[in-house]
Amino acid sequence: MLAPFRNTLSQLGNWKIRWKILAVVLPPVIIPLLLVGGVIGYVAKQQAYLGITRSSEADLDHMAQFTLDLLSAHYQQLEVYKEDKRRTVKKNLATLVTFARNWVASAQDQYLKGQLTLAEAQQEAKQALKSVNIAETGYIYAMTSNGDLVAHIAQEGGNIADAQDENGRLFIREMIAKARNARPNEVLYINYPWRNETLGDAHPREKVVAYQYFAPWDWIIAAGGYLDETYDDVAFEKRAFTELKDKILSKRVGETGYIYTMTTNGRLTIHPFQEGANIYDERDGNGRYFIREMTQRKNGWIHYPWQNAGDPAPRMKIVRYLYFQPWDWIVAVGSYEDEFYRQADEIQGHIVISVALFTCLVGLGATLLVFYASKKLTEPIAHLLTAIREVKRGRLDVELSVNSSDELGELAEDFNLMTRVLRQNKEMEANLAQQSKMASLGVLSSGVAHEINNPLGVILGYAAYLEGKMNPDDANLKYIQEIKRESKRCKNIVQDLLSYARVPKPTLRTTDLNELLDQIVDFAANHTDLDNMRIERDFDPRLPPLPVDSDQVRQVAINLMLNAGAAMADGGHLLVKTTLAGNGQAYLIFQDNGAGIPSENLDKVLEPFFTTKSRGTGLGLAITKTIIEQHHGAIQIDSQIGVGTTVTVSLPITRDGGPL
Repeated sequence: MLAPFRNTLSQLGNWKIRWKILAVVLPPVIIPLLLVGGVIGYVAKQQAYLGITRSSEADLDHMAQFTLDLLSAHYQQLEVYKEDKRRTVKKNLATLVTFARNWVASAQDQYLKGQLTLAEAQQEAKQALKSVNIAETGYIYAMTSNGDLVAHIAQEGGNIADAQDENGRLFIREMIAKARNARPNEVLYINYPWRNETLGDAHPREKVVAYQYFAPWDWIIAAGGYLDETYDDVAFEKRAFTELKDKILSKRVGETGYIYTMTTNGRLTIHPFQEGANIYDERDGNGRYFIREMTQRKNGWIHYPWQNAGDPAPRMKIVRYLYFQPWDWIVAVGSYEDEFYRQADEIQGHIVISVALFTCLVGLGATLLVFYASKKLTEPIAHLLTAIREVKRGRLDVELSVNSSDELGELAEDFNLMTRVLRQNKEMEANLAQQSKMASLGVLSSGVAHEINNPLGVILGYAAYLEGKMNPDDANLKYIQEIKRESKRCKNIVQDLLSYARVPKPTLRTTDLNELLDQIVDFAANHTDLDNMRIERDFDPRLPPLPVDSDQVRQVAINLMLNAGAAMADGGHLLVKTTLAGNGQAYLIFQDNGAGIPSENLDKVLEPFFTTKSRGTGLGLAITKTIIEQHHGAIQIDSQIGVGTTVTVSLPITRDGGPL
């Protein structure tokens, strides 16, 4: 299976550089573009889904609230109408009960005049009361203060003192108590819910009763009737409810959604095609009794799979439902989720087409640009190859023209430098052969150390060039960076070797050491290796100007401060101090609270090539020691593990027996 891939790599190795550049550059351009396009498309679709979901849910909630408002408005209007009719009914009942009391009073007068016996007068009054009908089922009746019915169309002679309405209230006792305490001829009223099974009532209806107390006979005369039977227009409520229902059913939700209402026992009161049906035991596609859940919770959201007739499979439905307390109804607004997301699917399709078209255009443009760039880049390389072939033939006088200051221009300069060095080295061969072995080795080592920096510069240049051209996500980037780090390390090693071998004699000038160290501390405070270190100054103002080479002293101070920073990688404190001694010496003190130096290493740290760092050369302190000794000074290191290190540098105030 790997054979085709290996063959492709083998063939790629034979390609020209410009084609390799195309093969290497274009995939990192096109593939991320495709990935970014895919991510953008996915995110856009998800955002579209989220936005549409929120908008759709807001629409469902708005429709549910709107329906609830319609029911509330209808209920309030109906209550206003009922209250108006209730006042009218009370007035009419009051008139009837007053007439009835007058009939009873008239019978009492006949009894008092001797025209009738008491029994005859009461019987005549009973007949008069029972002869009156109120609306369809209302009537006038009379009872004693003990609850005995003395006049009633159906229960005359019975006792109803313990009768309760549909709410459990002992309304007869309440009537008796109020009647006996009423003022003479005062009309009292009572409302209570009552369900008359004889009339076939399925639900309680509101009953209104007006009553008066007739003390001579201890009668409570009452006229009562159902409120809904006393309307002038009985069909008013039906017409109003029909209009309300039509208004609710006319509201469409999406393509197939609708609004419906039901009682808390699952009977549909408003529905497009199942009105009157009981759906309390309906189950969704997963077998869940979702209607029961809605009636129990009364307010909320519910998602469930539902399959209508003709649907090949269940579809997810979302329903917003609210509770209408006055009628104990649940208002529900529902729709299928896939009807919400069609617009998001269309957006996704547009995104896919746009990304594909954009990728093709960018890919074509990138191909042309990369081809042009590779042609421009490879032409100098071709010239370099031609020059190298000439050098291989022995022509060291070949020179490349430098037309730019970029990496290729630098490469051409390095090639020209190389040929010049080769020519110089060839001329030096005769002289080197005549020198002694040690001298030859010394010159050779010096020359090699000098020349190593040139190829290292080329390596660093190419590494930097490749690093700039590579994608940050490329797995090979770390190898390029490792090449840069190791090349820089080699350059530092070579530089340390040269510095140690060729430390120049100091150029002494009168220098304010406190001012010089103050500048060095400011510089060091901004150095990345000293970020976590707090540097404190303590300069002796009595210190006079010293004859020193300021550049070399700067090198010594920075080297010692960097060593202190390395010992305090997690942060610490460094004291830079100057003081004037009585022996004609000035002291520079660098005191840190770092890890410290083991006692067995204290005598070795100033020796060349001794280091405890994994990447050190061991020449930094050796160079420092050489510089100080050339200044006729001395260096001393005191250290304690876990406490810190103190480096003391002494420099003479004067040179050669007198001031500079």
